[in-house]
Amino acid sequence: MSERGTVLLDLPDRPGRRRSGPFARPRARTLATGLLRTARPRQWVKNLLVAAAPAAAGELDSLHNTTHLALVFVLFTAAACAVYLVNDARDAEADRAHPVKRRRPVAAGEVPAPLAYTVGALLAVLAVAGAAALCNALTGALLTAYLSMQFAYCLWLKHVLVVDMAVVTTGFLMRATTGGVALGIPLSRWFLITTGFGALFMVAAKRYSEAVQLAGDKGATRALLTEYTTGYLRFVWQLAAGVAVLGYCLWALESDGGPGSGGGASLLPWRQLSMIAFILAVLRYAVFADRGTAGEPEEVVLRDRALAVIGLVWAAMYACAVAGL
Repeated sequence: MSERGTVLLDLPDRPGRRRSGPFARPRARTLATGLLRTARPRQWVKNLLVAAAPAAAGELDSLHNTTHLALVFVLFTAAACAVYLVNDARDAEADRAHPVKRRRPVAAGEVPAPLAYTVGALLAVLAVAGAAALCNALTGALLTAYLSMQFAYCLWLKHVLVVDMAVVTTGFLMRATTGGVALGIPLSRWFLITTGFGALFMVAAKRYSEAVQLAGDKGATRALLTEYTTGYLRFVWQLAAGVAVLGYCLWALESDGGPGSGGGASLLPWRQLSMIAFILAVLRYAVFADRGTAGEPEEVVLRDRALAVIGLVWAAMYACAVAGL
């Protein structure tokens, strides 16, 4: 009330008028948080695969290579975030029918779909341009191929039987090869076989888990699951696991005279001994696949302590093999 007795009413803003002042901050903060959640920070751990080829070649012993690899990780993460944003914007309606995915910011209405498309396109352009300018042209071309394939997956390929799993698997394989390409490291056939089929093992296990958990409402969440049978998906992940183990064992048993090859340079055959830890890791992950609880691979890897310990033991053995101890 003013001095003259006039009551001052706090009228609401007119429709379409932007609220300013402290009331605008919560909305901006909500959008920023929603965009970050849509970019899936928990899944950024997958992009650590860019270090796989340099680590396998023993090329992480210099500050230059490590710094360059960190840059590659950031660029690939930006590209992956672009795919997540576009995918969630396009699948918002289907995600609302999913018991878990309906909480995603775009599906829940926290982030407008046009904004997700815009930010995704911007990140894609920055990732490719940054890779071409700061790494090399081949790295930029590889990121362009990755983005093209993933966007095609969002629009069409996710509805093509078997091809959908091949595309997701290739995405993992591209992560593992990008680091080597950026640093100019040759990629061995055993590395590509083990990485490729290891990725297919996890992808097929994820599909199998989704088919088991959503057996009563598959069509509303991922339509292609109605075309797969649990028996077929089980066959795929078992086959992929077997080929991945075989590829790794052939690499470990191969004597090439290089660092950690198990020859005279090492006190112990670390490369061969690492087979034990690798096989145990595959068997441990297969437990979750068999139960139908491997729907979120990053959750399995990050939360299972036994798998983490096995992974650390394998990493220690592999490091000793590369160092020739």
